Amino acid sequence: MSKAFQIIIKRVNGTVLTPEMVVTVTTQMHTSTPFYNGAKEVQEAYMRLYNFDYKKACCSVNDFEFKKLD
Repeated sequence: MSKAFQIIIKRVNGTVLTPEMVVTVTTQMHTSTPFYNGAKEVQEAYMRLYNFDYKKACCSVNDFEFKKLD
């Protein structure tokens, strides 16, 4: 069973990014966080929509806010 999450970047390397950089991801497993598997779905969504490289920016879970949609 999958879960849907809405994710917003709060901060990257001390720089606050725009709140418009919001993605919605669906995880492959029923989980309480979209970061359970190394944030694979989150990384793919930000790269696809904003050409934002999650790994290159050295992001961590603490740089994001998320809420469950289901």
